[in-house]
Amino acid sequence: MPTSMEDLKRRLLEERARLVEQVSRLGGATYSGAGYGNHIADDATETYEQTKEVSLQQNEAAILRQVERALEKFERGTYGICESCGAPIDWARLKALPYAMYCLECQTRLERGR
Repeated sequence: MPTSMEDLKRRLLEERARLVEQVSRLGGATYSGAGYGNHIADDATETYEQTKEVSLQQNEAAILRQVERALEKFERGTYGICESCGAPIDWARLKALPYAMYCLECQTRLERGR
């Protein structure tokens, strides 16, 4: 568990490396065209797998953007500051989610759509 800001930065750098590799791997998948299988169930399975891979890649890419943004905030000296209200983000939240952009109160408000 991270005990300092440097530990969090190191964790973010490790996460970025993992995500870059994962996004590259998922983006490099080649797909055969659905509808060319011997059976409709084979086509359905192929389509499902393709959809799942694309969804995973999009999710990993979104997290990668958040990690990169957190690393940029480290460089600017604004890491750990809520992007909405400007208050410090709680240490426990940063340890759990090092790329958190908002304090818990603002995140909750954003998720509720207010």
